[in-house]
Amino acid sequence: MTTCSCLDRRDLGLLLLRAGTGGVLAAHGAQKLLGWFGGGGIEGTGAFMESVGYAPGRLNAVVAGLAEAGGGVLLALGLATPAAGSAAAGAMAGATALHTPNGFFSQGGGYEYPAFLGLASAALAVTGPGRYSADHALGHSLNRAWMVPAALAGTAIGVLVTLGARRRNVRAQEAGEGTSHDA
Repeated sequence: MTTCSCLDRRDLGLLLLRAGTGGVLAAHGAQKLLGWFGGGGIEGTGAFMESVGYAPGRLNAVVAGLAEAGGGVLLALGLATPAAGSAAAGAMAGATALHTPNGFFSQGGGYEYPAFLGLASAALAVTGPGRYSADHALGHSLNRAWMVPAALAGTAIGVLVTLGARRRNVRAQEAGEGTSHDA
């Protein structure tokens, strides 16, 4: 009698999820950092980020690009999975906040897509990479149980600080625009 090895199926599923999620994140990070795939590179992305309240724009472009590209590559490899998933989830939290005023669905510019990438990244940080991963090959030295809450908490703090600063910047931009139109 042959039985299905659920462990192998789960590990294969985690590999597919890591590769797909990580690949998409890495491509988006390369747009920001290198201007690949029609992206703006650091300068163009920085100018855009500044215009939507993520100031300083260049620094935010580099941080978001590194979190997406680095987190994506590490997720795809299954290396330092708690940190990689948390970093990517943090970047997607910032993108989700930007798209929230447009509603849920992505065809209207909504937050559906970045929220899903963030959720998938956070889920991978929590579940771990599975057996078909660099973390497994290295004895999980960069994937310890204590690293999951530490990475998620550190990311949450960074996201809260960044979103708070953005909210202040947007309010200041709106106040400045209101004043210039009144003159």
